[in-house]
Amino acid sequence: MHRSIRAFAIACALAALTLIVGAPAALAHAQRQAGPIHMEIGFGTEPAYVGQPNSVQIILTDHGRPVVGLGDALKVQVSFGGQQTDLPLEPNFEVGGDGTPGDYRAWFIPSQPGPYTFHLTGTVHGTKIDETLTSGPTTFDEVQDPAEAEFPPVNTPTAQQLADRILQDATRLSDATAAAASAKNAADSAKTVAIIGVVVGLIGLGVGAAAFLRARRARRES
Repeated sequence: MHRSIRAFAIACALAALTLIVGAPAALAHAQRQAGPIHMEIGFGTEPAYVGQPNSVQIILTDHGRPVVGLGDALKVQVSFGGQQTDLPLEPNFEVGGDGTPGDYRAWFIPSQPGPYTFHLTGTVHGTKIDETLTSGPTTFDEVQDPAEAEFPPVNTPTAQQLADRILQDATRLSDATAAAASAKNAADSAKTVAIIGVVVGLIGLGVGAAAFLRARRARRES
């Protein structure tokens, strides 16, 4: 009797431990239900890193059976920071062959770290689908900077750091070009003023010489 109770307690403890250990993995994909259609939604490769090929992964079942032959009935829109793009979903399996039936992907390369939003619209076997999910602690992983996972660490700048550096250099180049143009305009203005001064001076000399000659001629005639 005591052995049975002890065995039952151990089994319960193991089951609870399995649930606890398995919970974080389950959060890697969000679970959604629309009528008989069950959806698991997240990044196809997790953790997701900037600059690495990835995908929106949607695993579909209908009454517990994998959905095959979806066609273009379901669409996905990916958005980040006010920008968005529509991506086609395609099966990541072959019926009777490789892959997991019901596994559909929309391929892209994340270019920025942070939260991404997936918006699914369409129908699956006549059931309307309209789901919006944003990556986070209760849905699926956010995209990470690969520098955080690199080993051994390297001094090579990340894509974001390169973009920031290019923007800074472009700003400095624009400022330098504007300053050079301003200096050139100032030099051109000074040159113009100098030329005008020389011309005025020559005219003054000419007028003075003419006046001198007239005065000299007048003295001779007198």
